[in-house]
Amino acid sequence: MNDAVTHAPRATPSVDGGPYLALDGISVSFPGVLALDAVSLEVRAGEVHGLMGENGAGKSTLLKVLSGVNQPQTGALRLNGVEQRFTTTKAAIEAGIAIIYQELHLVPELTVAENLMLGQLPNRMGVLDERGMVKRAIRELDRLGERIDPNMQVKNLSIGQRQMIEIGKALMRDARVIAFDEPTSSLSSRETVQLFKIINALRAEGRAIVYVTHRMDEVYELCDRVTVFRDGRRIETFDSVADLDRDRLISCMVGRSIRDVYGYRTRPTGDTMLEVKDLLGPGLREPVSFTAKKGEILGFFGLVGAGRSELMKLIYGATKAVSGSVELKGRKTHFSTPRDAVRAGIALCPEDRKQEGIVAIASVADNLNISARRHFSVGKFLLNAKRERELTHEYIGKLAIKTRNGDTLIGTLSGGNQQKVILSRWLAEEIDVFLMDEPTRGIDVGARAEIYNLLYDLADAGRTVILVSSDLAEVIGVADRVIVMKEGRIVGNLPKAQATPDQLIKLALPK
Repeated sequence: MNDAVTHAPRATPSVDGGPYLALDGISVSFPGVLALDAVSLEVRAGEVHGLMGENGAGKSTLLKVLSGVNQPQTGALRLNGVEQRFTTTKAAIEAGIAIIYQELHLVPELTVAENLMLGQLPNRMGVLDERGMVKRAIRELDRLGERIDPNMQVKNLSIGQRQMIEIGKALMRDARVIAFDEPTSSLSSRETVQLFKIINALRAEGRAIVYVTHRMDEVYELCDRVTVFRDGRRIETFDSVADLDRDRLISCMVGRSIRDVYGYRTRPTGDTMLEVKDLLGPGLREPVSFTAKKGEILGFFGLVGAGRSELMKLIYGATKAVSGSVELKGRKTHFSTPRDAVRAGIALCPEDRKQEGIVAIASVADNLNISARRHFSVGKFLLNAKRERELTHEYIGKLAIKTRNGDTLIGTLSGGNQQKVILSRWLAEEIDVFLMDEPTRGIDVGARAEIYNLLYDLADAGRTVILVSSDLAEVIGVADRVIVMKEGRIVGNLPKAQATPDQLIKLALPK
């Protein structure tokens, strides 16, 4: 048997220009929640159809209907006019539907080649054809523009590389409908450019593409049409993205007008709160020095791989520095562990929120109290349940965390609400410096505005906020001053008035 893979018969795109994918009156309900309310949506062959809405708007539920994870209580799903009902994910895959979720579905201990061909491994006489598998993997990696060893274990790849492998899995199954769920949230600029090339090629081949994103720039650059969801309903479909006013798009998403998503407000700054002197360690090419003042929001901008996250981990004690020092309120400190940093007054909200910021299988209350409980535990061994309930209730109210109660598993919350829980954890401590690494990654525009207001409140209270972001508009819109990093070194330190898009990009791009 050769390394070719056979597929179930697929519907071919219609020639009359009608929709290839059609959902008509789809409703999905869970106990106490109407997740989708009679939603209708059409996606044509050869188009990229954007899907936008706040977290909880119903986008993820719609993707799960497409993939066969959720079955609708009412309505119909059609592929090229033929009604389909997927009771398993396998049935959806065999019908030519692929969903590329933001949360990747890879097996870390398997190789790149094995992950690319999960469920369709080539064999000869019942024996795995390893040579054929590697050859096909190399061809797919070339198509993706990735120089990755197909025999490397996936656990050794970067987050961005893993995302590209997930995309490769869908392409190798020759899916006719491909849905992307926030695909660029973990990609570098180069990988994003390559992804857009791939999506444009798929559009030219006549595939039907559903593109879920919170990033409006991507909608305007990539999508032919865009549909907005809110509270489980389809609010509106815009047939011409080019003529679509951004304020109108935002208003449809959040149900109110947001003239300035960032809501920047000035404030007085005080003395130097944090001073980093000649700090050097993994991820940095040369010693790094900078200062941050009391009440200041200091932005760090750069491309993926510039060393920003690595620098934050060095400051926080999560990575051991080779040389240099960190001074807090004029006192030289040394953090051998993150625990030391927290007790001194520095906290990190990490980029990879799900892997490094939360304990997904634990409750909101446990995640919120995990650090501060040492202050009120009985004899340092018995938990003070009453105090923990009070603290949980206090911060759920203060930060408007959308959760049923403190016992809810944090993994079931939206990204924005998870971020609020992480912030609550540190607000319950005596924290002077907040290291915020990509705090709004994967968060919708409405929740972003809430996060920005929380950052402003911290700065107004005299705390220091260091905002690491690869979102150019965000770092310009929120920060009082911007430091630019490139290839493991600082290459610019600009006040807000000089931190223009052209200037920041010019400094960040490799020559």
